[in-house]
Order: sequence, then structure tokens, then C-alpha cells
Amino acid sequence: AKYGCVDILVNNAGVSESTPFVEYTEEAFDKVMDLNVKGVFNATRAASECMIARGSGVILSTSSMVSLYGQPSGIAYPASKFAVNGLTVSLARELGPKGIRVNAVAPGFIKTEMTEVLSEQVQNHAKSQIPLGSFGNPEDVAEAVWFLASDKAGYITGQVLNVDGGMAM
Repeated sequence: AKYGCVDILVNNAGVSESTPFVEYTEEAFDKVMDLNVKGVFNATRAASECMIARGSGVILSTSSMVSLYGQPSGIAYPASKFAVNGLTVSLARELGPKGIRVNAVAPGFIKTEMTEVLSEQVQNHAKSQIPLGSFGNPEDVAEAVWFLASDKAGYITGQVLNVDGGMAM
């Protein structure tokens, strides 16, 4: 009410679980899906109303490389990020004619608290799979989001941009 319509929405919240499938509970699965998928749905639904009325806006969501490759434990996280990809493409088709661009960024291994806890062996194995040979920096992801939010990406919609050092090639 104070600032008017949202110009750019960035859906960037997320939670993960690394529980093996046979030990996964429905409650744990729901927790991940509620935040990672329903959170994107609810925030996008709220922001898109005024964007539609105004005829412009940008909606960006954070996905993950595991939406493409899965992971050996914690199946809800990659499933939720795959759902984010589906929302992104479908919303781009629906909202594009209304002047709203919808995209997602799928980070790979980025130097964060999440990757710092990985063993040196796991980190080295991951780096060996990345053509650029190292983990990315948080700024790499931020720059991709900044670009997609800018007018320089004015003709880009429905894309999931991998920021992963080439891992998804």
C-alpha cells in the first residue's frame, strides 16, 4: 500500500532436506514443497495482480542445478526446483502477453555455507565435473539475477539460466 505495485519479484527462499528416501516422511516432504513451490506460487500470485493491471513486471525465481540432475538423498529439493522450472515456463507463456517476463536462475555449486560443510573429497569431485574448475561466488548468481531483472534482458522470458560454471553442458 505504501509503495504501490511491485516492479520486480525475486523468489529466493528455499529449504532442503538430505534424508534418504526410505526415511523421508510426508511432513518433511511437505515442508520443502510448501516453501520452495507454494512460496513461489503465493508470492507470484500476489505480485502478478498489480503487474497485470499495469502491463509490466519481472518475476524471477531461484531454481537449482539439481532440478536437472537430481541428488542421491533429499528428493524433495530437486523435485521442488523442477516444479519451479515448470512454473517459470508456464507463467512465462501466460503472463508474457500481459507484459510480464518470467525467468529463473539455477545455481550450481556456489561458495556458501551449504557447500562449505561438504567434505574436501566431495568438493574436489564436484570441481572435477565443472568445466571452469571451481565453485562460483554468490556474486555470480546475483549478477545473473540483476541481468534478468534489467531491461537488457527485455526479450528473454521462460528461461532457466544455469549459473554453474558449465556443469550442465
